[in-house]
Amino acid sequence: DMWPDMMLEAKKKGFSDKQIGYLYNWEELDVREKRKIMGILPSIKQIDTLAAEYPANTNYLYLTYHGGGGALAPRGGEKDAVADWQPIHDVKPGRRKKVIVLGGGAYCIGSSVEFDWCCVNAVQTAAKAGFETVMINYNPETVSTDYDICDKLYFDELSLERVLDIHDFENEGAGATRQRRGRGGPHKKGDVVGAVVSTGGQVPNNLAVKLHKAGVGILGTDPANIDRAENRHKFSGMLDKLDIDQPKWKELLSLDDVHKFAEGVGYPVLVRPSYVLSGAAMSVAYSQEELETFLGKAAKISKEAPVVVSKFETGAKEIEIDAVAHKGRLVIYAIAEHIENAGVHSGDATIVLPPQKLYIETIRRIKVITKQIAVELDISGPFNIQFLAKDNRVMVIECNLRSSRSFPFSSKVTGYNFVEIATESMLAKSTGKMKPSTRKRLTYRNYKTLDLDHVGVKAPQFSFPRLKGADPVLGVEMASTGEVACFGDDLYEAFLKSMISVGFELPKKGILFSVGGVEAKAFEEQGFEIFATEGTAEFFKENDVKCKILHKISTKQKPNLLDGMMARDFDLIVNIPKHYTRASVTDGYLIRRKSVDLNIPLITNVQVAGIVAEALSRYKIDDLQVKDVDGYF
Repeated sequence: DMWPDMMLEAKKKGFSDKQIGYLYNWEELDVREKRKIMGILPSIKQIDTLAAEYPANTNYLYLTYHGGGGALAPRGGEKDAVADWQPIHDVKPGRRKKVIVLGGGAYCIGSSVEFDWCCVNAVQTAAKAGFETVMINYNPETVSTDYDICDKLYFDELSLERVLDIHDFENEGAGATRQRRGRGGPHKKGDVVGAVVSTGGQVPNNLAVKLHKAGVGILGTDPANIDRAENRHKFSGMLDKLDIDQPKWKELLSLDDVHKFAEGVGYPVLVRPSYVLSGAAMSVAYSQEELETFLGKAAKISKEAPVVVSKFETGAKEIEIDAVAHKGRLVIYAIAEHIENAGVHSGDATIVLPPQKLYIETIRRIKVITKQIAVELDISGPFNIQFLAKDNRVMVIECNLRSSRSFPFSSKVTGYNFVEIATESMLAKSTGKMKPSTRKRLTYRNYKTLDLDHVGVKAPQFSFPRLKGADPVLGVEMASTGEVACFGDDLYEAFLKSMISVGFELPKKGILFSVGGVEAKAFEEQGFEIFATEGTAEFFKENDVKCKILHKISTKQKPNLLDGMMARDFDLIVNIPKHYTRASVTDGYLIRRKSVDLNIPLITNVQVAGIVAEALSRYKIDDLQVKDVDGYF
């Protein structure tokens, strides 16, 4: 039995509705309903920003169960008796129609400042449209948690329970009818029009379906369609129905089935769980043993969502499109290409906008597919699609019905604020109201020709020096902790600027090659001294590249690679792993790790090595122009 005093004590001690449900074998929303019948609700309190020196009347709020008053109903009557206990609030619900924006939560690898920029722009756009703005986020490092950004800031967790508590308070007095109106009908003064779940990354996106079922209006794209895009099985089935090409795939049913599939399409294969950000638990398997290891990891992390195994296409180019649609019609888009081939997570990739090395037919096919998906999912708001292109064959990897981490980049490079346009689309779809100026901004022909005379390049920044023993190799799981985007008159100028901005020092004297080394000739022709490990040196000899041989660290033979690193004989290392796995310590790992520990610039991707060689042949550091951003438009 759960009595009111037990419920209040549990809530005061920090037990969530979900945890209580585990103990009593109840559903989370059933616990919530029982708690509301008992009258046990959290109090809304202001955060004291003045250290108690003066009364702090701010809109900086949090929820607590320690802020109520009154006596609890005594035991002995009905166990769900209404308690004579009331929450005491420091604030009242606002009287204007409201929009709730869910933030991105804590900064971590994969969820970062790009989503905060999107949330802040969503709030500002809603405010311009005349709505009271409510932000829910809990990271003190973000702009969205500056309490002067919005009308009310709830510095609290992004859980289903907490968002519903805040929604109910702000929608105070709303019955079932008014809750239904939150899904797109007429709204009364003081109603919550809906919640924006598509600007804070994966955390709020994962709440979309649950919030919708609990009666919260979701602004923009219907949550059922969000689920169709996030669920790997449903999305792959949808692509098959639309006759849109994708890598061969199979949903995880049994290990035997997966092994048969992998052997049929050939290794490597990609393991992909649903509803994850930053490629968490996503892995490339080059053998049956690796596949079994990764499947175990993916299944543990995502028990509620299916895991899909697909053919990993090697040597393919990765392309992505950031876009906004309104009622299924494309409004604005930006196509960007990755410098690295597919296999590097988009958050770690070096990205070029507009694309410089794509076939016209590839770009046309990407636009056609994007329009098909926008119509099928009836998208209103932001979305991002990732593609593979191989020999003019265009395949879809995934589609996210939310802002991507490249939305700020696309907005800055094109000069159009994608999030502002997306927020206007979401509000117009969900409220049914649109000013003539908004209607014009939601028309595709206004943005159809994004003719840019400049190029933007976004380079990732990593924290490998602070992560003891971490292997600085890029893969399908994200590892970067930041990024810098720079403009240039061409690809190579923008690329060098962005690389320098993330701490890459241009080489001046020597370059070490270990594995690969296909770009060594271009560096040699520019006057760099070339060093190589044994196997690579043999390859160079066959290709008429002069080099000094250094023995690998593990051999301890002289002249040794480690001695050369300590003496700074070279100021750039190019180490290209073939089939990379984090599970083993190899000579390659020792080279990469030592390069980080000794602060010697490192390149681990053959496409990046190629563009560095080409860029250095065109530009020296004094040739790079420093111009105001407006000068590029």
